Amino acid sequence: MRDKAYLIGFLLGAALLLYLGRGLIESSAIVALVLTFAGTTAAGVLGMVLYRVQAELRASRRELARKEAELTFALEVQKSLFPRQFPRDGGLEFSAICVPARGISGDYYDVVQLPDGRLIFAIADISGKGISAAILMSNLQAVLRVVAGGNCSPAEVCARLNQHLCEITDETRFATFFYGEWNLGQRTLSYVNAGHNIPILCGSSQGRKLQDGGPPLGLFHATKFEVGTLVLQPGDMIVLYSDGITEAGIQRGEEFGESRLAALIGNSDHKPLAEIQQQVLAAVRKWSGDEPEDDMTMLLARAI
Repeated sequence: MRDKAYLIGFLLGAALLLYLGRGLIESSAIVALVLTFAGTTAAGVLGMVLYRVQAELRASRRELARKEAELTFALEVQKSLFPRQFPRDGGLEFSAICVPARGISGDYYDVVQLPDGRLIFAIADISGKGISAAILMSNLQAVLRVVAGGNCSPAEVCARLNQHLCEITDETRFATFFYGEWNLGQRTLSYVNAGHNIPILCGSSQGRKLQDGGPPLGLFHATKFEVGTLVLQPGDMIVLYSDGITEAGIQRGEEFGESRLAALIGNSDHKPLAEIQQQVLAAVRKWSGDEPEDDMTMLLARAI
C-alpha cells in the first residue's frame, strides 16, 4: 500500500507539473529537468512495485504448491486407512466408497475380520470438515481396531470409543457411528447405532429400523449403549451411508432425501454391490451437481 501511495503521488505530481508548466517546457531547462526527474522517479517506483508484486506472487505460488503437496500426502495417508480388500470367507460381501468434499474426508468406514473369526464393520461421520475432522477420523479408526480386537461386546466398544472422544475433544466435536458385529454361525448381526443415519435394509428384514444404540460418540461421558440384533438370510442387504448422500442438494433448496435413496436401492437390490453403489452416486450427482457439498460415504453388505 505504501508503494502504491508513493506511485500515485509521483504520478499526480508529474501530471500537475505538466499542466502548470506546459508553456514553459521549451523555454525553461529547470522545468524540463524537474519533469524528467518526476517521470523517471515515477517509472522507478512503478518498476519497484511490479517487482515486489511478482515476488509476492511467486511466494504465494510456492506456498500454495506446498499446501497442495501436504494435502495430497494427507489424502494418500487417509486412503491407506480404508480397507484395501474385504474379507471373502466371513459370510458377507462388501462394497464401499468415500468421496471427500474438500480433498480430505471426516467420514470413515472399516471392515475387519478379527483373529477369533468375528467380522466387524463400521461407518462414522465426524463433525466438521477438512483436516481437523480427518485427524479425528484417523484417531477413531486406530482406537476402534485396538478396542474391537480385545474381545469386547459392541456396547463396550462404543462405550470405550465414546469415553476416548470425550477425553480428547470438546463438546463441539462428536461422531455419529454405526458398529456391527457379524456371527456367521448364528447368522446374526449385533449392532449399535450411535446417532448415525438409520441403515436401509433389503430382503427378509426390509423396513426394519436399526436404531438401537444411543447418542453420537463424544457428547456425554459414561454413556451406556444398547445392542440390537438382526438375523440375516442369504441375499439380505444392509446399506450404511453418511448424511452427505441424503442431504445432497440442500443448498439448492431440496435434499436428495432418505426416501429417494431407499427407493433407488430397493429397485436395484438384486444387482452387484459395486453397481448399486455407482448408481447411487450418479443419481446424487445428477441431483445436486458434480461438486459434493459434504463428504459422501457408503458401505454395503450382503449376506451370502
